[in-house]
Amino acid sequence: MADQEPHSPTTPPTTGRTGLSARLLGGGIEPDPRFTLANERTFLAWIRTALAFLAGGVALEAFAGDVFPTVVRTGLAITLLLVGMVIAAGATTRWIRVERAMRHSLPLPLPWIAPVLATGAAIATGIMLGVLIFR
Repeated sequence: MADQEPHSPTTPPTTGRTGLSARLLGGGIEPDPRFTLANERTFLAWIRTALAFLAGGVALEAFAGDVFPTVVRTGLAITLLLVGMVIAAGATTRWIRVERAMRHSLPLPLPWIAPVLATGAAIATGIMLGVLIFR
């Protein structure tokens, strides 16, 4: 690293990353740590949401045996589990895409997992309301 010139406040440091992190992040210039940490906090918030969906699916299947017919209960539980899995995968993908965009001074990508979350929640809620109303 002796051939790298020291960075000053006007010249941000380049990444010296190797291996997996270099392949995932795609080079570029290290962003301000505050932005990287904010991106990580957002990732963790999406993961908490995914875990809530997963827990809801498991709880529904385990504890709502007499509230819903078996087919409806299983369908709802599977919907919640699938939405949780998609949100977890989407959170990881989004974290990497945002990190790459920051490192290359590109616009931040749109969060496609937000509409997935809203759609999944709407479907599950609609099914639950339909079953409770017409029960």
